[in-house]
Amino acid sequence: MKVRQITDALEHFAPLPLQDGFDNAGLQIGLTDAEVTGALLCLDVTEAVVDEAVALGYNLIIAHHPLIFRGVKSITGRDYVERCILRAIKNDIVVYAAHTNLDNARGGVNYKMAEKIGLTNVRVLDPKADSAGNDTERVGAGAIGDLPVGEEERDFLRRLKTTFAVGCVKHNQPSGRTIRRVALCGGAGAFLLPKAIEAGADVFVTGEMKYHEYFGHEAEILIAEIGHYESEQYTKEIFGAIIGERFPGLSTRMSQVNTNPIQYL
Repeated sequence: MKVRQITDALEHFAPLPLQDGFDNAGLQIGLTDAEVTGALLCLDVTEAVVDEAVALGYNLIIAHHPLIFRGVKSITGRDYVERCILRAIKNDIVVYAAHTNLDNARGGVNYKMAEKIGLTNVRVLDPKADSAGNDTERVGAGAIGDLPVGEEERDFLRRLKTTFAVGCVKHNQPSGRTIRRVALCGGAGAFLLPKAIEAGADVFVTGEMKYHEYFGHEAEILIAEIGHYESEQYTKEIFGAIIGERFPGLSTRMSQVNTNPIQYL
């Protein structure tokens, strides 16, 4: 089995044209005609993750966050990105990333979050044009859906904390509303807060927001910030499902390395 067969399957699910203009999703390191010995699925590529792939005898790493995001003008090992590049090339490891294209895909990162929360009637929060230029309302940023049974605000926040194994859920002042409609966006999703309010959501769940973005919304919506890593950690399950369905004989493993650089005391 060739690497290109795996990447074709990933891009069928989350086409590269869906990625945002700032992004660098797709093949990062290696050749697509290489024979795949196994695929390691992760959120971030770090030196420990590359070492994990080497130890497993796998030559393909599939990540959510691109290792190579900005231009690399030299590869001297001065930072972890350059060291990962050197280590991957030395060990003939292919690195592939599905980032905002997977965020914007139907069934992607935000749908996985919605699944974990238990939402029904899930749809795109901010639809965008597909690769053919059609606004199908099937792809785009964020997601919104409904809880089968309404929940008190603090009960919902506690459930988020447990579901996503969050060290600290940051939120604005609760107002006593019942949570029924949930809007969400994995990662840095503050740009979708106005869309969540416009859509009549009772709560907006995202990975990270800035301090001043919290002000003035207490009467409009509950904001819940659960951490960038925590919000996207289940992305590995999406990779596993795509590969498992198309290539059931391929050996895959979800990385056991917790790459979250943020710690909670």
